[in-house]
Amino acid sequence: MPLKITFNDKVDNTSLQIRDVAYYVKDDDTSTSITSFTDSITYIGEITNIKNNYIIIDSPSVTPPDDAFIMFSKNKVVNNTSLLGYFAEVTLSNDSTEKAELFSLGSEITLSSK
Repeated sequence: MPLKITFNDKVDNTSLQIRDVAYYVKDDDTSTSITSFTDSITYIGEITNIKNNYIIIDSPSVTPPDDAFIMFSKNKVVNNTSLLGYFAEVTLSNDSTEKAELFSLGSEITLSSK
């Protein structure tokens, strides 16, 4: 059964995407040690839908408590660190009526056909 996690405010993180992986830490964990903090991180599941103030996880491994701190990580299968293939095409657009300048555009290329 899908898990719906509703937030008090709008989900306003532009890097959050479908297929990212959600985790939680209990809010009452007041430990200041990095090791104990990372030991208390609990996997929830893969995010399958993102709406205005909630996310959906279709097959959750656990249900976080109401006072939990929710966080996410990028899915490494979807978000590779380099381009694949022989070419890339990029389209840049700006809907603003204000003057805008592009100072730099870069890319990382990994040679893979040798």
